[in-house]
Amino acid sequence: MTSATPAERRQRMHALPPLRESDADAIHRFLDALWAETGAARNTLDGYRRDLEGVARWRDGAGGGLAALDRGALFDYLSLRAREGYSARSNARLLSALRSFFAHLRRRGLREDDPVALVEPPRLPRSLPKALGEAQVAALLAAPEVDTPEGLRDRAMLELMYACGLRVSELVQLPATAVNLRQGVLRVTGKGGRDRLVPLGEEAQHWLERYLDQARPLLAGKRTVPALFLTAAGEPPSRQQFWATVKRCAAVAGIDPARISPHGLRHSFATHLLNHGADLRALQMLLGHSSLSTTQIYTLVAREKLRQLHATHHPRG
Repeated sequence: MTSATPAERRQRMHALPPLRESDADAIHRFLDALWAETGAARNTLDGYRRDLEGVARWRDGAGGGLAALDRGALFDYLSLRAREGYSARSNARLLSALRSFFAHLRRRGLREDDPVALVEPPRLPRSLPKALGEAQVAALLAAPEVDTPEGLRDRAMLELMYACGLRVSELVQLPATAVNLRQGVLRVTGKGGRDRLVPLGEEAQHWLERYLDQARPLLAGKRTVPALFLTAAGEPPSRQQFWATVKRCAAVAGIDPARISPHGLRHSFATHLLNHGADLRALQMLLGHSSLSTTQIYTLVAREKLRQLHATHHPRG
């Protein structure tokens, strides 16, 4: 059977019955508890909500709804997703959401067993982050036309993302109060609501000062807006809007779009720091990783680059 396209999957979801009130309440209680206990990021909570609501709407209250899901029904749902071509990463997140949901029900005494307990998560391929070369980053940062408010904003956003290693969501959600130009630092609220201070660097500070002085007042107009970066409508840009900006600037810089990812500048920030001798623990703090093992993947990027250089240039490579 041919896999369904993303558009066909969305069409199938729209055709499902609306979410029952009992399932909506159970999911809401679970997500509230998860946020209170772990400080899970908004993106994680939204992803879990979509996954759980998808299962609940598929069941449409059958056999007691989502809270009464058994292993047989779970395998039926996973088989459906396999036929429709959902990725291993998407299915892994679904199982993670269900595992957390049923653990929550067991803690509240609403369920004795866990239908996900013996289900093996899909094996995910280990993909290395795609980092740009330093010359490519320089070309990308220089791409915006800085003689317009929007272009000056784009330059400041790109410079700040690369200088501070920000996630896209962190960048677009920055409040103006996060910037301390006198001390040259940025206060970033990352995953789980954890704050970190990151040095701005001279170049990023220069462009940020120009943006704040010359562009932001024009974009804000008479509105009082807490966000640091604003669109022409005086609103903070979305992740999708910034992604479109990166793609556009990549084309101007002559960079293959396949070499650019939503977190490309963050990956480049980490890889370039390591290449220039940065300490892994310091890099962990700058990136806002809760675990050092997450940061260590960048050492693999650096090793892979060295291997490629050796293979290309060594006479016996």
